[in-house]
Amino acid sequence: MATSAKPNDKKIPKRLLWTAAVAGLAFAGQAVYRELTKFKIENSVILVTGGSRGLGLVLCRQLAARGAKLAICARSTDQINNAVREMREKGAAIIGVTADLRDLSQAQKAVSEVISHYGRLDVLINNAGIVQVGPMETMNIEDFENTMQTNFWAALYMIYAALPQFKKQGEGRIVNISSIGGKIAVPHLLPYTASKFALTGLSEGLHAELKKDNIHVTTVVPHLVNTGSPRNITVRGDHEAEYAWFKISDSSPFLAQDVEKSARKIIGALEYGQSERILAFTAKMATIAQGLFPSGVSAILAAANKFLPENKAGGLQRKKGYESESEKSRGRVAARTDTASIKNNEL
Repeated sequence: MATSAKPNDKKIPKRLLWTAAVAGLAFAGQAVYRELTKFKIENSVILVTGGSRGLGLVLCRQLAARGAKLAICARSTDQINNAVREMREKGAAIIGVTADLRDLSQAQKAVSEVISHYGRLDVLINNAGIVQVGPMETMNIEDFENTMQTNFWAALYMIYAALPQFKKQGEGRIVNISSIGGKIAVPHLLPYTASKFALTGLSEGLHAELKKDNIHVTTVVPHLVNTGSPRNITVRGDHEAEYAWFKISDSSPFLAQDVEKSARKIIGALEYGQSERILAFTAKMATIAQGLFPSGVSAILAAANKFLPENKAGGLQRKKGYESESEKSRGRVAARTDTASIKNNEL
């Protein structure tokens, strides 16, 4: 004897169709809203700290190509002049401001100069930073203070300097370039990672507090980025060995991100007002692993530390990366950093 179908059997597919339709409309609506509220790069005034070289310079090149009005800020007048000359030859609207942003008064003056020149300020990109490489035993309090002053306090000073203008305009955007080192503590980079943890916390808190004022704060989390910057890091300990592992890692196509692609992702995060943008798949996986298995990640890092160079006689001396070159830091892979340093004003 045939059984009759239950009344609800024929309704199940229809419910699924309605659910799919509603989900599709919601997704489409969200996409439309994102485009309608997308920040316009063209003619916006953007201040980039550390914009005279490396990632900051690449960001400026791409922003200029999109029609932004730029201001770059750094400590080296020569590097600023080189960057400004390059950009103006390409038709960019740009000014350079020489300042030591570790000084609050100089940070305030830098922002005032930009507003005086352009009449407004739409975006602040805190990109300036330094890296110190070496074992903990070779670092002193001054190393931590200097790194905190550059990577954290300078960003905070610039934010305080820019906020009154953003509130006066009724809008503004802040992009803080942190690091995977601001999510996971990396051995032999402790001053750097401590400063980036502080910057990440500041940036995330600002996002929550300033959104009510129509000020969008984005935290950017890069992994290693092949900009040519290892030449300008500070090295302690076994200088040649420390520089070699850092430079090769920063040059490796498997570990280091392409700087052009990284800059495009950062600009995309700025346009869409994302609260956070982790740039590399490896950084995303590392962040997830740290959240789910912190003890496991710590164990892996402790094991990795055993393979990093030990201190040796003379290790307390500070040397720049380019002063620590040796056969260990040369070769086909490391050459990618040498090429990038020329291209991105890191010499």
